[in-house]
Amino acid sequence: MAKNFQEFVRSMPPESRARAMEKADAMLAEMPLQEVRRARGLSQALLAEALQVSQPSIAQMEKRTDMYISTLRSHIRAMGGELDVIAHFPDGDVRITNFSDLTEQGAKDIAAETVS
Repeated sequence: MAKNFQEFVRSMPPESRARAMEKADAMLAEMPLQEVRRARGLSQALLAEALQVSQPSIAQMEKRTDMYISTLRSHIRAMGGELDVIAHFPDGDVRITNFSDLTEQGAKDIAAETVS
């Protein structure tokens, strides 16, 4: 007879339960883009509407292995998140900031300097 999953978990030794939770947390910390969207409860159609693109373009984007950081950033923002680019080194992590968005005023200031 099949057990209820919660009963099964409760019957596990504490060490096994802890290992299982660590593995589950690791799996949740790394996901393909489409799984992130699904975990956020969004359909491709809803995300496409938020990004003002077609649903097939969302499907195509989720299959890509290479894309512009700006494209990924807009995709993540449409799901309610923020994108950070972090380089991991043996002696510590570094957040790469030259991919940060310009503020609207900052962009106008740069445009004005370029024209001058």
